[in-house]
Amino acid sequence: MTRTRFAVLSAAALALAAGAAPAASSSGTFNALHGAWTGSGSVRLENGTTQRIRCRGYYTARSGGAALGMAINCSNSANFKIHMRANLTSSGNQINGSWEEREFNQTGSVNGRASGNGFNLSFSGAISGSMAVSLSGSRQTVNISTGGPGFTGVNMQFAKSG
Repeated sequence: MTRTRFAVLSAAALALAAGAAPAASSSGTFNALHGAWTGSGSVRLENGTTQRIRCRGYYTARSGGAALGMAINCSNSANFKIHMRANLTSSGNQINGSWEEREFNQTGSVNGRASGNGFNLSFSGAISGSMAVSLSGSRQTVNISTGGPGFTGVNMQFAKSG
């Protein structure tokens, strides 16, 4: 397993994990996210090529919607898989959390701010970068920028599937 493949799939899983959080509301930031989500998109590699990616996520809202636990599974066309878990919390428009990839024993953090129909986040750990998320109903678009390793960005579309 190459470090590039791990980083590419980790970025996609992080997109699904962190991209799920809508702007704060009085009914609980994460309540509307409870259930299953799916997504697909592409990863821009350092050499200029792109690679297709697919993810499925399962979300559990807790603490009146102020916390969210999730399990995320991603794969690419080369049949490579990653299994990620994340926990997010919200307080006002602040979003904070942590992620872990269990198969490869990697961890990191996510933090940022919600604004309007989206938010901007930073993530760190095995990979680091920034993420812009825009939401429309039960759909979301996620754009990630990073210096690598192995890739420069990820663009994903997600929809609630259940």
